[in-house]
Amino acid sequence: MKILFVSPDPKPERWITPLQAALPDAQWIAWHAELPPQQADYALVWQPPAALFEREPGLKAIFNLGAGVDALLKLSALPPTLPIYRLEDAGMSAQMAEYLLHQIAEITRAMPVYRQQQQQQIWKMQPPCRRQEWPIGFLGLGQIGHKAAQALQLLEYPVACWSRSHKQIEGIHSYTGTGELAAFLQNTRILINTLPLTPDTAGILNQTLFVQLPANSVLINVGRGQHLVEQDLLEALASGSLQQAVLDVFAEEPLPATHPFWSHPKITLTPHISAPTLREETIRQITDKLKALAQGQPITGEVNRQRGY
Repeated sequence: MKILFVSPDPKPERWITPLQAALPDAQWIAWHAELPPQQADYALVWQPPAALFEREPGLKAIFNLGAGVDALLKLSALPPTLPIYRLEDAGMSAQMAEYLLHQIAEITRAMPVYRQQQQQQIWKMQPPCRRQEWPIGFLGLGQIGHKAAQALQLLEYPVACWSRSHKQIEGIHSYTGTGELAAFLQNTRILINTLPLTPDTAGILNQTLFVQLPANSVLINVGRGQHLVEQDLLEALASGSLQQAVLDVFAEEPLPATHPFWSHPKITLTPHISAPTLREETIRQITDKLKALAQGQPITGEVNRQRGY
């Protein structure tokens, strides 16, 4: 079995060495622009160039080193029938839950106020958090956001989700389809976007959506930057229809130095770190799947090209 590792990582050996140890019977090769055709069986990819598919027409499948495949599906050179397997969790759901719980506690427990009071040597208790006043809605609820939703529900926040298909999760109200989107938004004060990026979801976080939320709502975007219409967010924050936004993903990354998000008093931003890929867990998952394929066994995580995830 010959497998290519295709990534802009400047130190591919950080992956190649443990991959070789985990699957020693395979030949692992770090792909680069000058590498001649290898007649490889599989490729592990992150932001692969079109040249990969031109030089390796015999690939049986590719494994994406992340959960999101929107950028990969945009490649015109990607063969239309080539199976694509996305990363399934691999330690990301626990990180996402931790990130969201932190950001929500910051908001609902008035932590910025307490930090300011410390600087001013003020000893003053803020009103306690009334969780029923902070209903949380997940816009899209796949494998990565599932654990966070359950954790928040256990902390007694009202939690709901809106998704393409109905979800059956104890204690979490499920809304489905465009006909139930308005009701979902009207009952959500903290909106968490975890949708995959598809032609149907691009730009979904816009003024039309924001005005359907209750007053003084909060947006947390951990999906994709292209979900958000940035000017609409700035206008919603200025008008007061949104009180705050937490953004971990952006249409352009790194965020340009001149971007207004950097200095906006109502925006908290982080550099796409809500659920980074964990190397050991990723290697274990992918090599287990490669072993299963070699034995003719079915594996999970194949991307549905029509849905886009």
